[in-house]
Amino acid sequence: MPSTSPDIPGPLPLRPCGRSGLRLPEVTLGLWQNFGEATPFDAQRELVLRAIDLGVTHLDLANNYGPPPGAAEATVGRLLARELSGRRDELVIATKAGYRQWPGPYGEHGSRKYLLASLDQSLRRLGLDHVDLFYSHRFDPRTPLEETIGALGAAIASGRARAVGISSYSARRTVEALEAADTLGVPITVCQPSYSMLNRWIERPDPAAGGRSLLDVAADAGLGVAAFSPLAQGMLTDRYLAGVPEDSRAARGGPLSASYLTEENLAHVRALDAVARRRGQSLAQLAITWALRDPRVTTVVLGARTPAQLEQNLAALAGAPLGAEELEAIEADAVDAGVNLWGPRSSDL
Repeated sequence: MPSTSPDIPGPLPLRPCGRSGLRLPEVTLGLWQNFGEATPFDAQRELVLRAIDLGVTHLDLANNYGPPPGAAEATVGRLLARELSGRRDELVIATKAGYRQWPGPYGEHGSRKYLLASLDQSLRRLGLDHVDLFYSHRFDPRTPLEETIGALGAAIASGRARAVGISSYSARRTVEALEAADTLGVPITVCQPSYSMLNRWIERPDPAAGGRSLLDVAADAGLGVAAFSPLAQGMLTDRYLAGVPEDSRAARGGPLSASYLTEENLAHVRALDAVARRRGQSLAQLAITWALRDPRVTTVVLGARTPAQLEQNLAALAGAPLGAEELEAIEADAVDAGVNLWGPRSSDL
């Protein structure tokens, strides 16, 4: 549906997901945070419905999103059964399995037993017979990749998923996953890494991948790239320019640790904010524009607390492309700030 906001392009720009026939909006709504039981259902409902009305037709979920795990999928399931009834085929619904969903030895990681059982549970919560994208949420060194990729193939063959992907796999592990997929005849469509001006690991050459970066590997293989956390868990917003507010995620001990908000990192953030102001953008809008500057990036996965915040961020898509001088200015402060929360559990392995 076309946007009804004057600052947001409507309909939202679409990009091809690699060499597949799937096209995704340049911004995806991520339901990792603000979709647990602590957030009133009406607030979740308002945000999701407004996003879809604005053209954000790709919803990114995982089995453990909440808390408690499964809460975000249950919310979307309620909406699909009611307000979104009849609009299912307008949407791209993605979910994942890899992190802990239930107790015991089979409630996480990359085994066939876990991945397919988790997908069945996700479908029940969503009230669907299939999802459009199903991801291995993280690389599991204890499970042969052939088993993990084979489980993704089984999801497609059984009709429970239309396409599959991998999330937070390094360039090396992506190459290995693609080799296993080629042997098994499993078409991998998309990879989903974290990426922002403060977390640029997907650009770095990997000797174990023939000196190619993850972006290079994805482009060579025809994979789409769904880049999550483009705002570096909120660091690339105006939230922390003057320090750590008492009511912020960092102060509450959330995924963004206050330890990341060093004076050195905040100096870089403030310098990037100055670039944004010169462009007439917010820092968050600049971060989105920057992440989408590379045509190999299909979509950026954004969370939001309110419809107004989502609308402000979507306005980045109407901004001018970054010029050479602006990119040079950004380069001086777009440095690794140690905010890749997922590296030690997947992409560093």
